[in-house]
Amino acid sequence: MAAGDTVITLVGNLVDDPELRFTPTGQAVARFRIASTPRFMDRSTNEWKDGDSLFLTCNVWRQAGENAAESLQRGMRVILQGRLKQRTYETKEGDKRTVYEVEVDEIGPSLRHATAKVVKVRGSRTVNTPPQNPWDGMPAEGQDAGQDVGQAADEPAPAMAGAGTYNADPEF
Repeated sequence: MAAGDTVITLVGNLVDDPELRFTPTGQAVARFRIASTPRFMDRSTNEWKDGDSLFLTCNVWRQAGENAAESLQRGMRVILQGRLKQRTYETKEGDKRTVYEVEVDEIGPSLRHATAKVVKVRGSRTVNTPPQNPWDGMPAEGQDAGQDVGQAADEPAPAMAGAGTYNADPEF
């Protein structure tokens, strides 16, 4: 980040699926819109109400962009941090327009009402890829359930993470 950057943290829902594109030099960029809506307690009715929604276009570059496009989908609640940018352009009709966008530095799913399973990647190669066959990783007959094939009996078994869910949708 450069001095003078306007750093912003947003919590909101993706308005559309991230769209992954590549620049002519091969750099990945995922683009999506987020809606952040504040909620407040209306003391006169004793009910929660929605405030005005803020819609912003977000760009995530390089490997993080590829990861976001692979992991996130429309409707998911996310937390992101990035730099607020102002961009001016001219339409085909010659009108000048100014838009505000977020250059995202960090993004992830909100775990307030969901769970997630994290799979680390290194470059474009996935590390710790979960097994495709649901029976992979199950102990063989006669093998201790906490013992991996080739794992010594006195070594502690690794912790197993639960499958991720987001409403009734598949894992992300």
